[in-house]
Amino acid sequence: MSVSTPPEPTATAAYDFVAPSTILFGPGRLSELGTVSARLGGTAWIVAGRRSLARCGGRSVVESLLRDAGLEATWIATAGGEPTVTDVADALRGLPARGELGPVVIAIGGGATIDLAKAVAALATNADPGAADVEQEVINHLEGMGRGLSIRVAPLPVVAVPTTAGTGAEATRNAVISCPRRRFKKSMRSPLMVPRAALVDPALTVSCDRGVTAASGLDCVTQLIESFICRFRAPLPRALVLDALPRALASLPRVLAFPADLDARAAMSHAALVSGMALTNSGLGMAHGVAAALGVECGTPHGLACALMLPVALRVNRPACRDDLALLERAVDSGASSSAEEAADAFIARIETLCDLAGTPRRLADVGLDRDRIGWLAENSGGASMRGNPVDLSPNALCEILARAW
Repeated sequence: MSVSTPPEPTATAAYDFVAPSTILFGPGRLSELGTVSARLGGTAWIVAGRRSLARCGGRSVVESLLRDAGLEATWIATAGGEPTVTDVADALRGLPARGELGPVVIAIGGGATIDLAKAVAALATNADPGAADVEQEVINHLEGMGRGLSIRVAPLPVVAVPTTAGTGAEATRNAVISCPRRRFKKSMRSPLMVPRAALVDPALTVSCDRGVTAASGLDCVTQLIESFICRFRAPLPRALVLDALPRALASLPRVLAFPADLDARAAMSHAALVSGMALTNSGLGMAHGVAAALGVECGTPHGLACALMLPVALRVNRPACRDDLALLERAVDSGASSSAEEAADAFIARIETLCDLAGTPRRLADVGLDRDRIGWLAENSGGASMRGNPVDLSPNALCEILARAW
């Protein structure tokens, strides 16, 4: 009997992997907010979204959970949308004394709320407390802005409690901050900024309306796909995506049709958490690169912008990542074609059908972009996300792509 020699293993490049040190996942886990927070600080500073508290039972419920764990709650900021430089500066100006045991920052809300909390927690320990211009001090810590200062000192510990299933901000190392007056949207970024704990309770997402569910869900799907195919992709995030993406693609139509389906909501919350870990440890691509600039130009909510750009980005990148797209299709459908060409095309068609079902915008004109601003959009769609795109795109090439998508 002959024995075949096993194939030589392919080389695995070195990689880092960062994630929250504690993840509590499942319906009802909100009840453990006090316990997990008390491990990290002696008092609680809370950042909440305007509509998020109702999903947690209201302010009194949150305060009771913390009080039972021996924590006094101080509400330091309320997020009213994607955080701005002014929002961060205002929160920093109003921070109370830290106390002997130090505070833990608790973020309760969607990705914008969590990003605001992460930025405040980072700058509470890294910003110059004597800075005369607090807004400029915020700008100085954003990528490619101001003095280009980095986050060197460990931020205050953050407990992230997402109330939407989309951004995965509870597991990312950055906070996206915009400045409408100066017309930019940039990240504050450091591995130190990953929340110390993510408390993911899918029950908190049940009351999200259809629009929020669709936009956040497609943001999650975009992050899963772009992190899988990006040029900085790493093996551990890809393995997580292969598990989470099929669940998300099956569950998003379900939650759009049946909002109270807690099993489907849980699948989306899990996928969002994974998408945050995946993008943090790999990267993103064109859809996110354009989405940031589109938010600056048109005020387009991030999830909607990603949903609009995802099918466009997949077709642009297909020549460079056909096999990866085919692999994703086979993960979703075990009966997919053995032909990489056919499977990749089926996956792109699957995503386009999902976007149609969600009812998200499909053309740039639909979100209010003027045709004469396409050039500006192409010139300003750079940054870390675009650097991860599988296909190199010059501003002129991107301009032609965006013109076809207008």
